[in-house]
Parts: sequence; structure tokens; C-alpha cells
Amino acid sequence: MEMDAINLEIIRQLQEGRKSFKKIASLLDITENTVRSRVNKLTEEGLLSISGNIDIEAIKGHQILYLGVKLSNMELEKKGKEFLALKGVVSAAVVTGRYDIILQVLLSEDYTLLEFITKQLNKVEGVQTVESFVVYKGFNLKVPYIL
Repeated sequence: MEMDAINLEIIRQLQEGRKSFKKIASLLDITENTVRSRVNKLTEEGLLSISGNIDIEAIKGHQILYLGVKLSNMELEKKGKEFLALKGVVSAAVVTGRYDIILQVLLSEDYTLLEFITKQLNKVEGVQTVESFVVYKGFNLKVPYIL
């Protein structure tokens, strides 16, 4: 499906996740059926997902961290998918720079960085080095609650 101006505007409107298709249609001067059809097609093709995300700072004892990972091999896409399957991993991205992959990880009082590194990260072969970046304060940082 082509990502045209209408699709992009529908997606912008869906940032308020509970906004109705009827209201979006009215704002964009198109039919509710058009909005519904496009959202369904974007979702079916994997271009759009709609989910509830939370400000982690609102949940006592939880935090987000970023983990820079350097690999000993260049199986970047394969390793990215492996990391994504680990408990607590919200996202994995292949990046440029001194790391090969950056992970976004959700932690809690019951699931710590030490536990993530010793019981999860070691499941992925080829990890050469890691560096953690604990988020003290996030701005517009909302993630799915996956723990």
C-alpha cells in the first residue's frame, strides 16, 4: 500500500489512540468508511499497529534503559530478531556508530539490569560488549507494558 498524504494524516490522527474514525473522517473531510478501510489495510500490511503505551515513570519501580550492543559477527538482522524475543526488550534497532544494535529494555524492581544481562542477554551468541544507558527522565517516552 502506498503511504500517501491521507494515510500519513490518518496515522497522525491515530496518535490519540481513542479518536474515532468518524472524528478523523470529519477532520480530513473524507468518509468514515475510507478511514476504516485505510486503517484496516495499513494494519493488514504491517505498516501500522495500534497499541496502548504507557509512561513508565507513572509505574513505581519501573524504568527504561537503552543498551548498546557490539557483536562479534555481522548477522545484524538475525541478532536483532533474537534480541527482540528476550524478556523485557521493547525494541531492537540496527544502527550506525560504535554499536551494532541498540536495545530498548523495560525493567522493574523484580526484573533488574543484572538479571537481564545474566539471564537473557547471554542467550544470544556473539555479543562482544554492551553499554547501558539508564533513562532518568523521559520526554514523550511511552512504551508497551511487556513485563
